[in-house]
Amino acid sequence: MQTNASRRVFLSALAAGAGGLVLGGSALPSRTSAALPSRALRQDPFALGVASGEPAADGVVLWTRLALDPLAPDGLGGMPSRPVDVQWQLASDERFSTVVRSGTAAARPTAAHSVHVEVDGLEPGREYFYRFRVDGHLSETARTRTAPTGMSPLRFAVAACAHWEHGYYTAYRRIAEQEPELVVHLGDYIYEYQPEGYTALGGTVREHAGNKCQTLADYRIRHAQYKTDRDLQAAHLVAPWLVAFDDHEIENNWAGTASSTDAPGFAERRAHAFQAYYENMPLRRACVPRGASIRINRRVQWGETARFHLLDTRQFRDDQACEDGDRAGCDERLDAGRTILGAGQHRWLLDGLAGSQARWNLIGQQVLMAQRDFRPGPGTELNMDSWDGYPAERASLLEGVRASGAANPVVLTGDAHMHHAADLKPDFDDPDSPRVAVELVTSSVSSDGDGYRDRAKVAQLLRENPHISYIDQRRGYIMCELSEDEMRAEFRTLDYISRRGAPARTAARFTVPSGHAQLNA
Repeated sequence: MQTNASRRVFLSALAAGAGGLVLGGSALPSRTSAALPSRALRQDPFALGVASGEPAADGVVLWTRLALDPLAPDGLGGMPSRPVDVQWQLASDERFSTVVRSGTAAARPTAAHSVHVEVDGLEPGREYFYRFRVDGHLSETARTRTAPTGMSPLRFAVAACAHWEHGYYTAYRRIAEQEPELVVHLGDYIYEYQPEGYTALGGTVREHAGNKCQTLADYRIRHAQYKTDRDLQAAHLVAPWLVAFDDHEIENNWAGTASSTDAPGFAERRAHAFQAYYENMPLRRACVPRGASIRINRRVQWGETARFHLLDTRQFRDDQACEDGDRAGCDERLDAGRTILGAGQHRWLLDGLAGSQARWNLIGQQVLMAQRDFRPGPGTELNMDSWDGYPAERASLLEGVRASGAANPVVLTGDAHMHHAADLKPDFDDPDSPRVAVELVTSSVSSDGDGYRDRAKVAQLLRENPHISYIDQRRGYIMCELSEDEMRAEFRTLDYISRRGAPARTAARFTVPSGHAQLNA
């Protein structure tokens, strides 16, 4: 394990943006510029940073994507139209005095010069450090870890929704400073709009490059722009990530094969978006897209402590009822056959829960599962893009979760741009309906701008939705800690993101005792 002193060295290097400059006796061989071959890259190709993900007990995925000019119009980052050899190292210490795995991977133009290295044969529950080198250029040093095999405490962050134009990514920086062992990102990693295509109340803080994302080049440029952000890079440097997309990685409120704008060629657009998503995320080969489809629902085991069940609430859903949006009196949504998961994924989740021996079963998904009524007084007004548009399947799923016998199911959610903590019940209109699980919903990293604290509005929403314990409209993330006995969740908020440097504060704390599907403040 890393000592406190060495961790301080690593974090100091991270803060200075010089993590890759710490070298030891086993460093990758360097070459002077005079010795570089004529085809060598003459400038640093690591502008998009490095990342890791998909931790297992014996391995992890290491990622980078080379770019000399991240916003080059063809989406290829100014790279030559040939494969480039990328050397990689993984060590047990940040000075790389003990290198445990190393190799060379080809960054190919057909994959936008991205590299996905699936390292195996590692020890469980261990911290490791990794870096890349290309033609004498060294990436920053990053930290990752493998999953344990037994029961072990876990600290992880939950984040979602980072619109570039709406503000700075200070929340990612604050996540990095808290040194989680894992980061779970639940979608809207990028936004597909044209410049100023979706404006926040406070206006545009910084502008999207390129066009509205439709072509492969468009999506590659947008991912590259987001990846240049140093606060986002910092969050990738400290821990492995688990990622799943929502809608804006492709198009706002898309549903299955249906475009929300009815634009022609949506299958081709999906294929482009999925290709760029895979190229820019630390995912395993099992997630390589096949045209207009990609497998993103998967299970990740964290020893005996937790099993993560990551869902896809976009590819298999029926189109939103009643022309989408927030609706009152929408009978179409009540159709018993409507699905947000698809029959196959629904069964897959319940089978995975039934077979789980983990103490905690964490269901990572994208849209609010708890019912949320926006209308004060009699009647309801609901969001058709959330699970409220699919209440029959929600009731069936929650009954199935209850029947599965899985220990401590907790739903982790993004999308809403507001913190929520809620109880999940098969029938939200029946006070006697049993509590099956709890839901923790993270606010956005930056989407919708600075946010606000409207105490009167929050009080009204809580009155209309007694199963919801907490709502906060400010930006932020959730920091969670699992032990054998309980789950602790801290809802972290920032007062502003329209300028840099906001501190993060804990606005609310909840515990979930093991064996009890309830939120304790």
